[in-house]
Amino acid sequence: MTSDTAAAPGPGAHGSDFLQLDAGEAPAVGKADWLARRLRQAMADGRLPVGSRLPPTRVLAAELCVSRGVVTEAYRRLTEDGQVEGRRRAGTVVVATPAEPVPAPRGTGRHPDTAPREHPGRPAPGELFTGEPGADVFDALRAAPARIDLTPGRPDLSAFPRAAWLRAERTVLAELSAKDLGYGDPRGDPRLRRAVAGWLARGRGIRVEPDEILIVAGIAQALTLLHPVLRADGITDVAVEDPGSLGARQHLRGGDLATPPVPVDDEGLRVGALRATGAPAVLITLAHQFPTGVVTSGERRRELLRWAADGGLVLEDDYDAEHRYDRPPVPALRARLADRLCYMGSVSKLLAPELRIGWLVPPPRYREALTGVKRFSDLGNAVLPQLVLARLMDSGLLERHLRLLRGRHRRRRDAMVAALAAQLPGAVVHGAAAGLHLTVTYSPEVPDTELAAAALARGVKCQPLSWHRQLPGRPGLVLGYAADSPGVIEEGVAALGRALRDLT
Repeated sequence: MTSDTAAAPGPGAHGSDFLQLDAGEAPAVGKADWLARRLRQAMADGRLPVGSRLPPTRVLAAELCVSRGVVTEAYRRLTEDGQVEGRRRAGTVVVATPAEPVPAPRGTGRHPDTAPREHPGRPAPGELFTGEPGADVFDALRAAPARIDLTPGRPDLSAFPRAAWLRAERTVLAELSAKDLGYGDPRGDPRLRRAVAGWLARGRGIRVEPDEILIVAGIAQALTLLHPVLRADGITDVAVEDPGSLGARQHLRGGDLATPPVPVDDEGLRVGALRATGAPAVLITLAHQFPTGVVTSGERRRELLRWAADGGLVLEDDYDAEHRYDRPPVPALRARLADRLCYMGSVSKLLAPELRIGWLVPPPRYREALTGVKRFSDLGNAVLPQLVLARLMDSGLLERHLRLLRGRHRRRRDAMVAALAAQLPGAVVHGAAAGLHLTVTYSPEVPDTELAAAALARGVKCQPLSWHRQLPGRPGLVLGYAADSPGVIEEGVAALGRALRDLT
């Protein structure tokens, strides 16, 4: 993680006055957490800019009169957050600044659960959770300052394979012809479409030809492209799971499509209730239902196939099916149903959302219309990231990266499950066998929006389960675990437990 070989020191890299740190300010318990926060503060306010070197662990430990393990653990946390990187003889180097303002650390007179002062123009913590969530609610939640972010949908961005991506990008650039840099096929580069076809066959049991695939800027764009195509086909209602993704529901409503809710139980979407809505189409997360984590049972799949055979259209959002830990893979429904199903997937939960690369496999009757909408939307995705991703898929590196993530995510999942059992006794955990998040339901005396607001006031971000409901149901929280170390997860859940006890 870090080297103790002393290269020439970088800016402020060593000396007894390094960042004016005073170990006397550190709490008796949690010195590594205190040090990591002080270093994050320095990165956020510019005292440790990108490229700065941190002191060797033994040097800083000696100067602070703490054990070397304290410094090593603090550096490890920063490494897992993607803010520093060990570079052998060059030492530990700052490679990124925190994405959000960092509150003052413990030992500076504030209560450890107190969030930093709000910045002008940003909503107070409680305001995020009052009334119906608006179209910008996720933007507002991302912008809200907090010590710990347990919101779902955040992959481990510190694990992004930078070195492998850079090698692949150099190779692609060396082989790229001048013609490749011109306008391309709006459906996506043929090399990526071939690679995605292979990826889907190996990992999801889907056999498709490259010409059946449309490369899109994530599932969000896939839904946006479908809006005019569905309306042209006479479809104005798309049923959605309940509970189900608020974000997906907002995307559909943004295209003037109604979203009648269909209850989800322990076997998945209730197909009888779907028929009762009269909706001609349904958006569903079959392999790992969001947010409950339910896997649609075999009988429900057969019922859904019969519903589709009677004229229904299925939109299958396969958003994180690769991330499984305690169960065998669940095949995508697209493997059984081609003419009545739009299949959607992406690398947002596998690599990074900001790559904006996904794929859409529509029924044959929609293929030409969707290509036309994509053409007039953006003329197609950027070619360089497409070709780099194709190379990673074809080389097997993406599978190796996925295996690495599964081990890391399993440990973080286990840490969250254990912390919830200790801090929220009696709460029920859902969806632990796969994915990047857990849903927890608890005693109904406390509305989940109040609990989420109280947690944010203590510096912990999460999402209330009620955001993802249209129908009444038990209160709960949706908690992501993929992006944080076990220690941070345990601290965040402990704060949730204190918030719940204070409210009851």
